[in-house]
Amino acid sequence: MTIVATGRSRAMAAGIGAIALWGALATLSVLAGPIPPFQMVAMTFAIGATIGVVRARRRGMEWGSLLLWPGRVWMLGVGGLFGYHALYFAALQLAPPAEANLVNYLWPLLIVLLSAPLAGERLGWNHLLGALMGFVGVVLLALGRGASFTGAYLSGYLLALGCAFTWSLYSVLSRRFGETPSDAIAAFCAAASLLSLICHLLFETTAWPATAAAWLAVVALGLGPAGTAFYLWDHAVKRGDIRALGSLSYAAPILSTGLLVACGLARPTSNLLMAALLVTSGAVLASRELWKR
Repeated sequence: MTIVATGRSRAMAAGIGAIALWGALATLSVLAGPIPPFQMVAMTFAIGATIGVVRARRRGMEWGSLLLWPGRVWMLGVGGLFGYHALYFAALQLAPPAEANLVNYLWPLLIVLLSAPLAGERLGWNHLLGALMGFVGVVLLALGRGASFTGAYLSGYLLALGCAFTWSLYSVLSRRFGETPSDAIAAFCAAASLLSLICHLLFETTAWPATAAAWLAVVALGLGPAGTAFYLWDHAVKRGDIRALGSLSYAAPILSTGLLVACGLARPTSNLLMAALLVTSGAVLASRELWKR
């Protein structure tokens, strides 16, 4: 019992680490400058794949075994990582960023809702209420940025909804492949990087980072939000309390906005404070079983 509790606590710590890293995504993206989206994914995911390869090799894993995963695992991993980002960038092309991001951030709520039918978890009132509080917090944050929905951007909203379902399904279904080590993420990142490079060459014009600071931001993205975070998240959703993780994930946009404010890249607002309070309260409520332990 103690061993199981300790393992779950470590998995939850990994999940919180992933969410914290995703909170730096917006700031690092701004510092990296105007790099085409698919080019950015190709560059950062290549770094993320390298992290996994180095880690696996240090643990004595053979090169070939990094690729020998069942077809279902490949489909889930590549579909989740590349599919989510492809849909996200398409949504941003067809809908305003604030509105697209708000629809996209249905994924934490969907993780909570899907954890019962797809992962066999029991949903309590605290999980549902905590996730809803988190979503209301993100809605407040989006409204503070002037979000307003119109039918002209329906296709973009639908793509953003596809993002939410893609990431939530990837996260919940990963639990069914708990025997697959997180080393597999290296292969998925490499495949997603290659697919993104192909999309970049087909649809974008190459634009390299303009300064040394911008290059450092790209490297930091690959080491953190687009690299280490995926390995931490994989461990978290397979071993942790996925219901609580869903609610905790709403901290990512709050942390992101707060970091932008701290770096002077955005202005503080009362909506941000209210959103932070709602998300924090919802996360504590959804994870109250962990606090009891």
